[in-house]
Amino acid sequence: MQLNSPSEENASGPAALVQAMEYLERVGLNTGSAGNASCRAGGDRYLITPSGVAPSALTAESIVRMPQHGMGNLKPSTEFPMHSAIYQARPEVRAIVHTHSAYATALACKRKSIPAFHYMIAVAGGDSIRCAPYATFGTNELSEHAVAALSGRTACLLANHGLLALSSDPLAAANLALEVEQLAKQYCIALQCGDAEILNKKQMQEVLEKFKHYGQQIE
Repeated sequence: MQLNSPSEENASGPAALVQAMEYLERVGLNTGSAGNASCRAGGDRYLITPSGVAPSALTAESIVRMPQHGMGNLKPSTEFPMHSAIYQARPEVRAIVHTHSAYATALACKRKSIPAFHYMIAVAGGDSIRCAPYATFGTNELSEHAVAALSGRTACLLANHGLLALSSDPLAAANLALEVEQLAKQYCIALQCGDAEILNKKQMQEVLEKFKHYGQQIE
């Protein structure tokens, strides 16, 4: 399921974050107030969803601007240190979504990375989707683990926690999260039949080369 492409001026901003969170709930990747999303807002600033607010209650006005200067009306997501660390480490990343989707989280609770059982693993930028070690939510330790697991990747699992996806705007990041969740579901089903056959490094390198020209290329 794909989202309609927003106009360039609306691709990132408070309204795009609200739309992305509504979409993640609609397709079942988050429930209640679980998960969060953010996007850059120029310089070292970014926008992030507030803590403990369900998508149905989100408005553009409730999106929190970071870093905060003085007291705002709403607190940012408790995961804001992780978002900050990723933006600092990855200047090319424009948006981040975090979900507690069922299959990705199930694998994360087993502390299993997703290997190259299917060539579409390349959608996240490498030959695996790593699982970051466990750390308490909202901590600098979790931030460090996430940045390391995302090295050379646009998605990772967080042990006993959930999924992270990075992209150019919130809606694109939400769609990547959906693709990773589908891969996690397929991998879980494959494991029920025994060990999955894994593509080797040469095979995945060929796929990664082809992915450089995958989809509609914009000059």
